[in-house]
Amino acid sequence: MTTRQRHIAHLHLHAALNEAQYDAIVELMSGITPHVQAVPPNAVQLDLTSALRYFDLSPYDVVQLAMLRLKALYGIDSSAGLAGNRMLAAMAADASAPGDTTWVPAGQVGNWLYPRPVTALPGIGRATAETLSRYGLHTIGQIVDLPAGTLQRLLGVGPARLLAERARGHDPRPVIPSEPAAHLIADLVLERDCLDPAQHHRVVLGLADQIGQRLRGERQITNRLALTVRYADRSSTTHTRALPEPTNHSPALAVSALGLLNALGLQRARVRAFVIRADALLPADSAYHQLSLDPGDDRARAAEAAADRARRRFGPEAIRPATLAD
Repeated sequence: MTTRQRHIAHLHLHAALNEAQYDAIVELMSGITPHVQAVPPNAVQLDLTSALRYFDLSPYDVVQLAMLRLKALYGIDSSAGLAGNRMLAAMAADASAPGDTTWVPAGQVGNWLYPRPVTALPGIGRATAETLSRYGLHTIGQIVDLPAGTLQRLLGVGPARLLAERARGHDPRPVIPSEPAAHLIADLVLERDCLDPAQHHRVVLGLADQIGQRLRGERQITNRLALTVRYADRSSTTHTRALPEPTNHSPALAVSALGLLNALGLQRARVRAFVIRADALLPADSAYHQLSLDPGDDRARAAEAAADRARRRFGPEAIRPATLAD
């Protein structure tokens, strides 16, 4: 059995963030993947492996999506690294200018590491760097080429083995979220400021459908929705609404989301982005559903289940609501 290749992104945030702002960034990134690890004070790491099929994008394009959301929603520039493990992703981010992404594909790790200074590896302190420098060892490639016994005589057995592993680009650590997500987020940054109420309506419908799909995929339900609208001047408005009953049914979520949209009265607002957040999540098997004599409701839920099966097999765009068809 082959092991699925991991895709880890490390984002440096070029901004001074307070605790609330940092938490908001981690929350925003959880809309891309649930596997988000905070790296204080101003970085985050994302395991994109499970998100690639959902977005139907390359790893590089998903990173660009994350950077775009940071810039559009919070005005934060970032630099990114993309690689097969956490260490390489962080090193690649260190090598990236603001706004840029450095991707180190699996087949190019050795070539990318070889000429880099040994001090670029994590855990190389001043004393270790000076010891290596005295023996003319300045690059990662020189460490790789050095016989293991020689490196052990210089540093000791344990430190030498660890340095050799890192010099070859090995890092088994997984991305571990600080705690399970208590919410889900779907958002969309518009290509240009939008005044069209019909387009606002379509966007909110699409985001509500995304939230429903993700809730059902993770076997969760939500008790509450929040809709945040960000405007051209980067100000924002948020309205929250408790749902009549906990649900993951997309039409029910759409009704509540559109109710929040109508309450905002955006007829003349220049909108840049929409964010829908599902809060108070519960396991789906704890849901209760009000009895209904309307057979149409049962048919709608059966059709929704069939559509979910088709999306899992053929991709997230295989079936879309008719109201969102181009």
